[in-house]
Amino acid sequence: MDNYGGHIGQGRGRGSQARRDAVTVEIGYALCSALFVAVIVFAVVAGPAWVFDLSDAAQRTLVASGATLGTVLFVARVVSVLNRFARESDGKDGAQPSQPGLTNPDS
Repeated sequence: MDNYGGHIGQGRGRGSQARRDAVTVEIGYALCSALFVAVIVFAVVAGPAWVFDLSDAAQRTLVASGATLGTVLFVARVVSVLNRFARESDGKDGAQPSQPGLTNPDS
């Protein structure tokens, strides 16, 4: 119960709670999948720096390149997953066309 004597979230519809839950799950998915991609890319790019006997400059270059590429792909993955979710949840995919005279047969 909250300070006002009611239950937390009382008065809010189930739809808003379901929406918050869906957003939470989608953010978690975006972060986890982006982390996975970033770690794999970093390991592929920077891995040879630790496996092979390379010069210090080559090791630093591979590690820095792997970190940079992993970071860029992490951000790109999060943005793409969340943009896709936003487009799908807006319902614009099934919206009426913007051109006059063209309608969906289900309208």
